[in-house]
Parts: sequence; structure tokens; C-alpha cells
Amino acid sequence: MLALDVGSSSVRAAFFDSRGDEVAGTRARVVRDFHTTADGGSELDAERALAEVASVIDDALARAPERVLSRTVAVAVACFWHSLVGAGPDGRAVTPVYGWADTRAARQAETLRRELDERDVHARTGCRLHPSYWPAKLRWIRDERPREWRAAARWMSFGELLTLRLCGGGGDDAEAAVSAPASVSMASGTGLLDQHNCAWDAALVERLGLTTGQLPSLARDSQTLTLADNYASRWPSLRGVPFFPAIADGAANSVGEGCATRARVALMVGTSAAMRVVYEGEPPPELHESLWCYRLDRQRVIVGGALSDGGALFDWLRDTLKFSPPDEFSPSHEAGAGAATLGVKEVGAGGLEAEVARLEPDAHGLTVLPFWSGERSTGWHVRARGAILGLGAHTRPAEIVRAAQESVAYRLAHISDALLRHAPGASLRASGGALRRSPSWAHIIAEVLGQPLVLSPVEEASSRGAVLLALEALGKIKDVADVSAPPGVTIEHDPVLHAVYQRASERQQKFYDLLIREL
Repeated sequence: MLALDVGSSSVRAAFFDSRGDEVAGTRARVVRDFHTTADGGSELDAERALAEVASVIDDALARAPERVLSRTVAVAVACFWHSLVGAGPDGRAVTPVYGWADTRAARQAETLRRELDERDVHARTGCRLHPSYWPAKLRWIRDERPREWRAAARWMSFGELLTLRLCGGGGDDAEAAVSAPASVSMASGTGLLDQHNCAWDAALVERLGLTTGQLPSLARDSQTLTLADNYASRWPSLRGVPFFPAIADGAANSVGEGCATRARVALMVGTSAAMRVVYEGEPPPELHESLWCYRLDRQRVIVGGALSDGGALFDWLRDTLKFSPPDEFSPSHEAGAGAATLGVKEVGAGGLEAEVARLEPDAHGLTVLPFWSGERSTGWHVRARGAILGLGAHTRPAEIVRAAQESVAYRLAHISDALLRHAPGASLRASGGALRRSPSWAHIIAEVLGQPLVLSPVEEASSRGAVLLALEALGKIKDVADVSAPPGVTIEHDPVLHAVYQRASERQQKFYDLLIREL
């Protein structure tokens, strides 16, 4: 099976076998970034982004041997959550792709909070009224970019735009020319889906000056399409192969990490950071204000919280402070497959990573508020901004990095406090490129949370999750929850260090309260 993982910072493709294992040597990758602006913009050029996906598919197909190509049973797709793009009557994008980190709709989010009962909206849609979701973004486009508003016949995520381009919308009628079905997973992260009924929230859609007909239809959980003739000619080995509508990368990541029940919580630090639990059943009757609730599909929900700053904050510090990135880290390589524990003194990757790992917890005298890209969980303050407090003449780059990593861990701890009500006694499995690059960060998180975590060796969890869900839909496996993830490295925690971090977290919260009071 061919898997596409269309992330916010890279596009990847690789082939997987019927057990959900990646076929060595087939992975292709293109690195890219959203274009950011000083006023809070975060955009992708839609046509360029589509071309990047096509080029990655070209590369993956070229890398795969004929025996793999001939056995391709489907194409599974994971795509970044919360994006928004408008398409014209011909199905071509008439707006950029607006990403979740675009905060220019802050004023519109605040207006919607005054107009609507946010608690009621949160209970229905699982989403707060925040710039990362569609309601505020759509209102901002209407207010600030009226030409785009008038030009758009349909609104969709990049996942649906990709399906539309590659598969032609799945039909020959006029509607199919400008629309492609959205998976319930993708739709659930828009802020416009009624999570309880798995249908667009008609009252909220109407409030925004739209109709549900201007939004994608919702795909059946097992629905597939096939490539349009032009792409089938470009990739003959994929002609007629079932193509699954994109699912959300965060949901796929949890499945790929083996976190598909309440028994295990997934923690991810990539560009951003998140904690989430997947389970079969209905959305929770009461949802803590710091959390969101989306869907994996019509039978399973996903509850969690997300930070806007994770690995991206480290990248900003690296680029701004002009130090080199640490070496790539592979838990299975460093400690051996199935290793039981990994001590913090054993993680030396050289350079900055080694210096950060040697620092004592909270010994730098710094407090960081990690809101460079604004705040989502836990407070959802639309105008929150980052801060580094306590800098002195002798502050070293490694101390700033350490303080930033600890600050993200403190915010994750707040998410954990609310989330574990939905998964009592759950174990914790951590993944993400930022943790592979900086294993000391995983140790910090374990100490701050005060519980052991398993650092996963799975490098392409979102791709793996999309593949497992496709195999389930095709009847090749009974339930993704029955497929275990590869064993990882267990990181234990020290109660003494946890107490040190508890005090530092309380200090951060005091500064956070002062910051929010001034917004």
C-alpha cells in the first residue's frame, strides 16, 4: 500500500506491507514550510503544495521495485489538520491554504465569542472559537479578503483539495467538479462539525453566511475513489487502485503509535505538540475547556489538547541564536530494539544536545512562556505571545533551549491533568521528530509529568496509522486496536526531580496569569 503523509513541514510517501510495516528503500520526502508573515499569517501556495505531493509520489513510485508496485492494494492519505482553502467553480484554489497557525482571525474569534455561547459551541463541535478553526477564519476572509470570499464556490481543507485534484471529485457531475468528500476525521477538526451527529452544524454554518452545500460532502468510513485519467496515465501502477480520502494526521499518528484505546495516551512533539486519547464510543458528555474533541471516524472519537509551539520553537531558537541542530537520534539504534530503559546520562548526541542534557532541572533561572505561535490548549487566548524571563549577561544558549523545552513540558502537564480524566491509568507513548532530535526533551517531559513514558521508534506514525485504517476498511485486519506498535524505550521518572519541576511549573503559571491578565 502506498501511504502519503502531507504534513505542515514536509510531504512524505512510502510503501507499506499488509502488516503495516514500511517497505525499506521506498520512502520519499520533500521538506517545506508555511509562509509566515509579521501580522500572524501562515499560508501555503495551493498549486505549489499540490505539485509537491505529486513529485513525492513520483519519487516513491520510482524507488519501489516492481513486485511492490504490482501488489499495491490502495493509497492511504494522512493530511495536516485545520487547514482552509477556497475553490472556485472550476475546482481550482482561489485562496492560499491557510494553516492552523494563522492567527490573523483573532479579532473575528473574539467577535464570535461575544455573539455566540462558546460553551455551547464547544459542546457541539468539540472546538473553541479560536483562529485555528474555520469559523473565525471564514469570518476573517469575508471581512478582510472579500474578493476571495466572493470567488470561492466551495470551502475545504487541503486534504479535500488534494483528493479533488488527483481524483477529480469522484464523479462527472457539476458538483463533483468543485468538491471532493471529506473524511469525518478531517471534518471534525474544522470547528463546524457536530461531533455527536457527524454532520455539519447547520446553524453555525448559516451564522457564517454559508450553506452546507458550500462544504464538502462527508465520506463514508470505507469510501474510496480512483485517480483521474491524467494522473492514472502519469502513474499507471496506481490506475484503478482505491484512493482513500485523507484522514487527519494527528488521528493517524495515534493509530500508528498503537494508541487506539483508552489504555494508552499518545504524546507527540513535532512542529507543534499534542496529547490525545482515541476510543470507541460517543464524545464525552462534558469536555474540559482546555481540551478539544474530534473524531477518528464515525465509531471512534479522539480527545486531547494541542500546543502551537513544540519543535518549531526549538527551530526558531536554533536559527535565531545561530547554533547547529543536534544529531538525529534513533532510540532503537542507541539502545537496541526492545531495550527496557534509557538513562539521561546515556543520551549524548554531541554538541548542543549533550550540553542541554547535562544541565540540572530548572537551574538556569529562566521562565519561558511558549506562545511564539499563539496559544491553543490550555487557555485558548487568541492574542497570547511568547516570552523569555530572567535573562542575564551570562545566560548561555543551552540554558535558553533547556528552559524552552521545560516550558513546553509544563504546558503538556496541564493538558495531561485534564486528559487523564478520559483515560484513567493509561500508559504514555511519545513520538515525534523533535524528540528524536533531542532525547533529553523526552526525559524532561517524563520528569515533569511524573510518570514513565515509552519513546517510540516509529518514524512515520501518521503514515503507518493511515495504512492500518485503510487495511481495516478493506477487511484485511479486524481492528486497528489489535495491531501492536513496535516496542520502544522506556524512560522512567525520578520523584525528586518531579518535585523540582512542579515548583518551576507553578512559577510559569504565575507569569502566565500575569500575561493573560494584560491581553
